[in-house]
Amino acid sequence: MTSNTPNTKRWIIPPRITPEADSELSKFPPVLRQILFNRGYATEADARAYLNAKPNVNTDPFQMTGMHAAVNRIQSAIQNNEPIAIYGDYDVDGVTATALLVESLKLLNADVRGYIPNRFEEGYGLNNNALDELQADGVKLVITVDCGIRSPSEALHARTVGLDLIISDHHHPDGENLPPALAVINPKQHGDVYPDKDLAGVGIAYKIAEALFSLQPSAFSLDSLLDLVALGTVADLAPLVGENRVLVRKGLRQMRQTSRQGLFSLAAVSELALAKVNAGHIGFMLGPRLNAAGRLKEALAAFELLTTTEVSRAGELAQLLDMQNRERQRITRDMQKKAEEIVMSDESEAFLLFAAHEDFNSGVVGLAASRLTDTYYRPAIVAAKGADETRGSCRSIPEFHITDALDQCADLLVRHGGHAAAAGFTVRNENLSALVGRLKAIAKEKLSHEDLRPTVTADAEVSLVDIRPDLYEKCLRFLEPTGYGNREASFVARGVKVKSSRTVGADARHLKLSLEDENKFAHDAIGFKLGEWHKNMPPRVDILFTYETNEYNGRMSYQLNLKDLRAAT
Repeated sequence: MTSNTPNTKRWIIPPRITPEADSELSKFPPVLRQILFNRGYATEADARAYLNAKPNVNTDPFQMTGMHAAVNRIQSAIQNNEPIAIYGDYDVDGVTATALLVESLKLLNADVRGYIPNRFEEGYGLNNNALDELQADGVKLVITVDCGIRSPSEALHARTVGLDLIISDHHHPDGENLPPALAVINPKQHGDVYPDKDLAGVGIAYKIAEALFSLQPSAFSLDSLLDLVALGTVADLAPLVGENRVLVRKGLRQMRQTSRQGLFSLAAVSELALAKVNAGHIGFMLGPRLNAAGRLKEALAAFELLTTTEVSRAGELAQLLDMQNRERQRITRDMQKKAEEIVMSDESEAFLLFAAHEDFNSGVVGLAASRLTDTYYRPAIVAAKGADETRGSCRSIPEFHITDALDQCADLLVRHGGHAAAAGFTVRNENLSALVGRLKAIAKEKLSHEDLRPTVTADAEVSLVDIRPDLYEKCLRFLEPTGYGNREASFVARGVKVKSSRTVGADARHLKLSLEDENKFAHDAIGFKLGEWHKNMPPRVDILFTYETNEYNGRMSYQLNLKDLRAAT
């Protein structure tokens, strides 16, 4: 087993724009035409809807199966002053969805509270003990967010103890086997006609709030909730296309002017200027800190941070999350090292990587699995082994749908669920060996004939002469928010002269270059995790890069962000 080393990635450059699309998009600059065409926008109307982040489909929430029944029950609970619990997941998507619905229902004068299970004591999703406690505390209606779609027995238990249950979730259902709830809201369920299937859990919570407020006009603007939608959607790696892109762009605008005290405090400990926040800041700075609470202890601190109005309390909670995030980083590094040792000692077929240990922290196994997948480009599972059960977290590659693979092992599992690229499961220890064997067999069958190398896609081959600030200001910035599902525009330039090279960062992991174009103009370039190239830097290189702004010490400049490079031929 070897990690990805230089020259192992495949570069893909899509075909040139067709003459028909080029004519249809003639009002846009040539480079932008190609970028739009690569993303499937070949008409002026579709292109403008994309660039302006305007929905081009009907987004009426009442199209969702179960929405009418859910809203009617919620309105009845509010009118009769029945206690309501919003039952969320402990990741950022679940926490933001919980905060959003609690905040929304309070504005409608509901008696509502949030409930987020403890990852270590209760595990993922609905659990009967929590339902019993809520019922004993007088709760009459439970609304799940970001969980519940694969909890049929727990839904039946809720009915048995006299709780009405509304399930809202965005994870894939188990076929047509839906939980026996009062209402199930999930655009992925069979027969649902809602046009966008990619909403995150917080996005679906927002649609519930939208439906409720459409029936009860109020001076309250739903836009004030969109900061939460942006946080949860980006952190959960929901694709930034369609309605998600619309909501996140609006949400980022709301974050830049937010009055949410917790966000101010979280940005402060992250050393982030909220006025310039983008999707990348959520993914790499805000999201990890909010996630840290649920990974190490319990997510209630993150929930309280997003809902508190007290300045001092928000500051305390933000500091706590920042410290927990630092501890999470240390634990992840140690676990990653141990997981790699286990994987490297495994002599079985290496189409799926598996590492389990009694000392692994179940809150961080997903991060360790992700790093294994990034390093070796294989599906990876890292699991925390308990006395009776093992909890595993899975990360995968585009060639292998990990949740489909787990579905084929359902008879061995206590529970499981997830997406194509990420999933989780619980298995009794006596079934662990059989599970690993079956998953490895499935992976071998699916992947043995694949060329398993990561791919990086560029939009066009260009000359560095054409890469100027105007390109960013007039074209590239309109692609934002970029991220999962809506990648940044990237380009290939060949035979570029290297003026200077040095390493930067801890352990010299990153590469800093000055590159010269044909007109002798110098371009600053940064290559994260490409520091190994410095030792034998060729005089000329082929580069695959994005073009971005860079602010340092109050000064803004433009730079090339290198995604890969090769010696020029």
